[in-house]
Amino acid sequence: MRFLDLLGMSVNNLKRRKMRTFLTVLGVIIGTASVVIMVSLGIGLNGLMMEQYSSYGDMTMITVYSNSYYGGGQEADESTFLTDDTMKQFAVLDHVTGVSPVLRADVVLKQGAYYCSTNITGVSREYLEKIPLGEGGLAAENDDQLKFYYGNKVVIWFSNEKTGAGYWDNEEPPPIDFMGKPMFVVFDTDAYWQTRWNNAETTAKPPKKYMIETGGMVEGAFEDYNNYSYDIYCDVELLKQQLKMVFKKKAIPRQPTNSKGKPYSYFVYDQMMVFVDDMENVTTVQQQLSDMGYQANSQMEWIEQAQQTYGIVQLVLGGIGAVSLFVAAIGIANTMMMSIYERTKEIGVIKVLGCDMRNIRNMFLLESGFIGFMGGVAGLIISYGVGYAMNHFLSLGQMMMGMDGDISRIPFWLAGGAIIFAILVGMAAGFFPSLRAMHLSPLAAIRNE
Repeated sequence: MRFLDLLGMSVNNLKRRKMRTFLTVLGVIIGTASVVIMVSLGIGLNGLMMEQYSSYGDMTMITVYSNSYYGGGQEADESTFLTDDTMKQFAVLDHVTGVSPVLRADVVLKQGAYYCSTNITGVSREYLEKIPLGEGGLAAENDDQLKFYYGNKVVIWFSNEKTGAGYWDNEEPPPIDFMGKPMFVVFDTDAYWQTRWNNAETTAKPPKKYMIETGGMVEGAFEDYNNYSYDIYCDVELLKQQLKMVFKKKAIPRQPTNSKGKPYSYFVYDQMMVFVDDMENVTTVQQQLSDMGYQANSQMEWIEQAQQTYGIVQLVLGGIGAVSLFVAAIGIANTMMMSIYERTKEIGVIKVLGCDMRNIRNMFLLESGFIGFMGGVAGLIISYGVGYAMNHFLSLGQMMMGMDGDISRIPFWLAGGAIIFAILVGMAAGFFPSLRAMHLSPLAAIRNE
């Protein structure tokens, strides 16, 4: 018997008992929708977590610290400094795609009546390219002019130089125009503070102010936050040139000195950022850096813990939905058994005519599989509707919690898998009834009233 003939007989039989078929399919619809919605919530929560972590910075980046560098003019173990030579050692490790030094320098920023005492962060061009800029743009590689890239929340550190009033007094950002007005920068902060307070004993001269051009602003409004919001970035090589020009042969603040108080001939970095080719290799590279005697941390430590937690949550949610589908499978099995009792004579005639026993089995498997298919498709459609409603009505609450994104996500593999799974559940539920139909005695079946 051809497959299309078997399919036609199965569909016609389901049409004969429309109400019973509908109720059986309804059970599959509820079960499928429950599984898909529950699993989509687990996927959505995990996705929101990953997006939140990624907003804090590159998830394939490892931050490396020296175990013995204290800075502030204190002598330390020179062998464990983070230097250009150290950067070369890190660069040849497996799975490492790049290394950026991190050099911080204390500065005073001045614009009009407002000033800010903070520090700037010198990083490699590779790191600067990862910073999302909303205004301005990254300078050309051959541009030898030092430029600053300001976080969208740096403005809160400014205050009025005369009154001391700032953001923390009225929660209003000071009128600082980073892109439109010049920013004057003082690098010799010690001399600045000594002369600012008019100390009679000081011999320091007022330090020189440098006008540093703004290269760009980190994307986002003042209220938005990302990993770059509160910092000021610049090219590390240009920063080193600027510091050498400002301090000449004097010790540069934040740089270590030898036992005689003399500065080293090279720069010692505060940190280093190691870029890895894939998230899966971050933990391995991080362990290698730790074995070399450095402190290393990354977001993967928190991500792995969070993913384990969300994995358990997803299993629990999927299990809750699977219970509904299991109940639906019992309903399919019951429908198939009832169908066998009602069609006993029909089965006997088919056997007497010499049809292959497998055709009888396949006919009932097709019926149960078709029930699973109809329920799976309808359940998936309902799942999309419920998911859309959840994403729409829960979006406001998510934004209040600082999270932005869909909480219910149904990827293609889940949609396709749900339909296939519903078909398999239906066929599994109809397997034993089909065996019973296949093994019915032909004579007993024909005599059945």
